[in-house]
Amino acid sequence: MKILLLAPPAAWCALAPVAAAISSLWLPSAFAQSPSAPQTIVVTGSREPSPLDSQIGDLVVIDAATIQASTADSVEDLLRRQAGVQVSRSGGPGASAGVFIRGSSSSNTLVLVDGVRIGSSTLGQTDFASLNLAQIDHIEILRGPGSSLYGADAVGGVVQIFTRRGQGSPRVTGHLAIGSDSSREGDLGVSGASGAFDYALSASHEASDGVSVLRPADQFGNYNPDADGFRRSTGQVNLGFTPAEGHRIGLNLVEGRLNSQYDGSEFAPPDYAQDPSPDFRNRLDTRVAAVDYRGKLSPQWTLSTRLSSNRDELEAGGNLIDRFLTRREQLSAQAAWMPASGQQVVMAAEHLRERATSSSFIADVKRDNSALVLGYTGALAGGIGVQGDLRHDNNSIYGNNTTGRLGASWGFAPNLRARILAGTTFRAPSFNDLYFPGFGVSTVQPEKGRSVELGLEWRAAGTQVAATLYRNSVRDLIGYEPDAALCPNDPAYSFGCARNINRARLQGATLSASHQMGDWQVAAVLDWLDAHDLATGARLVRRAAHQQSLDVDYQLGDWTLGAALLAVGARPEGDRQL
Repeated sequence: MKILLLAPPAAWCALAPVAAAISSLWLPSAFAQSPSAPQTIVVTGSREPSPLDSQIGDLVVIDAATIQASTADSVEDLLRRQAGVQVSRSGGPGASAGVFIRGSSSSNTLVLVDGVRIGSSTLGQTDFASLNLAQIDHIEILRGPGSSLYGADAVGGVVQIFTRRGQGSPRVTGHLAIGSDSSREGDLGVSGASGAFDYALSASHEASDGVSVLRPADQFGNYNPDADGFRRSTGQVNLGFTPAEGHRIGLNLVEGRLNSQYDGSEFAPPDYAQDPSPDFRNRLDTRVAAVDYRGKLSPQWTLSTRLSSNRDELEAGGNLIDRFLTRREQLSAQAAWMPASGQQVVMAAEHLRERATSSSFIADVKRDNSALVLGYTGALAGGIGVQGDLRHDNNSIYGNNTTGRLGASWGFAPNLRARILAGTTFRAPSFNDLYFPGFGVSTVQPEKGRSVELGLEWRAAGTQVAATLYRNSVRDLIGYEPDAALCPNDPAYSFGCARNINRARLQGATLSASHQMGDWQVAAVLDWLDAHDLATGARLVRRAAHQQSLDVDYQLGDWTLGAALLAVGARPEGDRQL
């Protein structure tokens, strides 16, 4: 049983001194303990399975037990409880949502499913509303620069979702739930392994009649009194064959279908008068398919290859429907070399083709991207760790981009580690930025970023405390240019266009702590963010200056009792504060 409490920031401010006092009581006894839990293995920080302690980057893992026990109703709701992560959602569950890592926009957050890049190439971002928690085994979040590992769009960070994989004896799982507004959900899954084969299959469905997204008399005149609900169905098939020990061939298929309602307006001919009465819907279909091989060729060498495809189709509107179809096909090969214990070199080559079709484009568009990656992670004498990555991308549309990342850590006391990391990033212009009629401009260039962070981490049995300071400077921000004189000399651009216009500075601090005391588990996160447009001095929209969360759980035999508190500060949106 879970109880979700929502409180305004003032309520959290009153609780913060109490939480700090309680935290101070834990630390003396916890410092005397020694770590006893097995090491957490992560992939996202270096592209290869590695111990979390060896990573210089700011990584967090949301494991299967945490997902199962969470009060979160969606993937984005689960992510927003992590340090450095904020979410903007245009309504209740099922509504379009964007994830902001360290103040970077949702277009600057790269999302992977089992290593496969997903999202819309036309919109330039991933809609988390098409994903379902029932499919997910665990999630890794890399906060900070990730372009040197994964290329375009990993400016604020990377979210990698790992789906379930079969192992052991056959196992059947499922759940059913109902709620207000005719809300209901259910899922069913079966997984296991037999001989050389492993399998995991699952299906889920969610639906709710919802409530009206907008209030009456909203400032843009889009209010419609109808209820704005959603329907979401997802399915997954993950099959594996192990012909010899250390070698696996896998097939992974994931699909999500979303039908969600929202309020909006149409301006149809002949009079082009505003009409908010239609039943506006987003119909989103996301598909991921991948075939991969991973084999241990020797104690020092491991080879991985993957051929994958992502299809993202969106139909949006009321009576007038806009259609967007984007497809990504990617081929990658990767080799990992371990010359000695604690040393790892990663070499990778990738080729990505992106294609888009839209009812708004004059013609189909496409682009190709080829990349080479070189990375090193090593443990040196004296408790010093080093990590560096270098990547070169060559794109058929926007040319060459080289990004890098270099960091070091130092374990200068028992269970205490300091780290420093710097990196460069870039965000590719979307197909809408380049080609949307009356807005897109083919000469728009990628955004460029430079990031640096300092971190301090302390871990002992049952206790973790981490603090991070970061600063990210981004130039050539892609935005809306209202001055037609700075746009192409064409009447279609009389209302403005896309253009590299601004610079931004994203800086802040995160503090997180968790502690296990017998049957009690307590976790808290404090976030501060200063995200400004350097040209105007204005705060960037949809970014809260502070966010806090507190989770308390108690294990009572087979039952878990818990409560969660999330407080988000005011966020600017046009001339309003959200």
